[in-house]
Amino acid sequence: MSEKKDLESDVSVPALEYRVAVAEEVKREVDAHLGVARVQAAQKVYGKYSKWILFVSLGLACYIYSLDGSTTSYYLAFAASRLNDHSLIASVQVAQSIIIAVGKPVMAKIADVTSRSVSYMVVLVFYVVGYIVIASAHNIGTVAGGIVIYAVGYTGLQLLTQIIIADLTNLRWRSLLSSLTSLPFIINGFVGPNIATNVLNGAGWRWGYGMFAILVPATLLPLIITLAWAEAKAKRLGVVDETITAVANTEQVAVLQEKTTWYQKIYRMVGRLDVFGLLLLGAGVALILLPLTLASTASNGWKNPSMIAMIVVGFVIIIMFGVWDPNFASRPVIAPRLLRNRTVVLVSWIGFFDFFSFYLTYTYLYSFVLVVKPWSLIDVTYFTSTQTVALTIFGIAAGAAMFFYRYYKPVLIAGLVIRLVYGPASPFYPLPSADLISHSGCGLMIHSRGVNGSTAEIVWSQILQGLGGGATPSAAIRSAMRRCASAFMNAWRSSGDMFFVAGRGEAVGAGGGGGGRAIELVGAADGGGGGGERARESRS
Repeated sequence: MSEKKDLESDVSVPALEYRVAVAEEVKREVDAHLGVARVQAAQKVYGKYSKWILFVSLGLACYIYSLDGSTTSYYLAFAASRLNDHSLIASVQVAQSIIIAVGKPVMAKIADVTSRSVSYMVVLVFYVVGYIVIASAHNIGTVAGGIVIYAVGYTGLQLLTQIIIADLTNLRWRSLLSSLTSLPFIINGFVGPNIATNVLNGAGWRWGYGMFAILVPATLLPLIITLAWAEAKAKRLGVVDETITAVANTEQVAVLQEKTTWYQKIYRMVGRLDVFGLLLLGAGVALILLPLTLASTASNGWKNPSMIAMIVVGFVIIIMFGVWDPNFASRPVIAPRLLRNRTVVLVSWIGFFDFFSFYLTYTYLYSFVLVVKPWSLIDVTYFTSTQTVALTIFGIAAGAAMFFYRYYKPVLIAGLVIRLVYGPASPFYPLPSADLISHSGCGLMIHSRGVNGSTAEIVWSQILQGLGGGATPSAAIRSAMRRCASAFMNAWRSSGDMFFVAGRGEAVGAGGGGGGRAIELVGAADGGGGGGERARESRS
């Protein structure tokens, strides 16, 4: 079967044995039927206008998510400097990345076991509480705690948006519409830096965080109300019960409808979410990565016994997780059928290394440019938005190309090559370094490191990374989803697990960026003109 023909169907399973194994595994997931049934039932009650309201509300959610990402990332450097702990930025971001990655499968399961509206309400609570804690913090520890709380809401909003898109679209439209949810980043790539600069020069970084405790509820409530209305109407009309009967057998319906105590419900929920497995995985990854950022400030550095002990204990816990999850967990963190799927596994590792390379270079990029370039604060924020805008533009272009031509492999390979391979750091690079357009994104960033890197080089490095990076996720997600046994039931599982592994790369990259200390801010300022003084003045 040709690739083009494959993409016309929501299901493409190459082997009968795999199909049978998947069917048996899905059959055991009795709890999944209820969440899926609610989504299917809600779709039946949407009319023409209510569906448009849903899309507009989803657009508002995407916009506030984009505005958040386009502004608050600038505040952390100033908050950490004002609290005299700038060197701990990487540690804070590692903790945030771990929560973001571990939180994705949890949020996906909550969305499927309960409902989409309930999941959005959970997201809203974490979002608001987290930003209130950050805005009122008086030390870096409180800031870190607030960021960890907020990260649950942030990752939930990101994932739920993709889940809603998967609910409402077929496979052909999914990549294009998923890319279009990033469209606000183009607008906020210019609006965000202006807002961030005015906030930093005026109200201060605390209000930069605090205003989202007001804006997020205002923009998410229309979406929550629309989803809750559809779910309530479907229940009132009896559509939910009919759908449950259609997707589950008699025994499963009885299990779903039986009355249980609160204790039994909590016990079942803990088992469904595999809380113990998530705790093992989160603790193991944290203990391995945090020493990478803490060793430079610890007494005796890497000779400190606690650094080695943390890493050793971390690996032991990871091994425990590897034993627990496939053998004892009733609902494993990562579905076994996806681990047996070569496409999903390879796509996940592509996401891992993509996130790894991004955060390895991006963690201190803002601080680096503040020091070594004599740019104004607004110019620095525009620069750090360059890759985000490029990612959005080329991501949408890649989604459109796959929609019209129905090929994804050439898009994926071209994106990876542009992102990494064809540059001065590559043995395949035959052209002179003056030919900037022929450099790869990561290769050009290596070539332009230090205070003597030209403006053209560092800007092109961000554009080319955005060009290659924008094409990679769209093609990767599409290739993963087309290998699932049921696109409707498993789209969120494949994307959630893929983002979960990719999020591990985010944490490793942030840890490596902090541990390697690729830039020493004071030292980098030597010979850098007035950039160092400007940075110190802006942070004072």
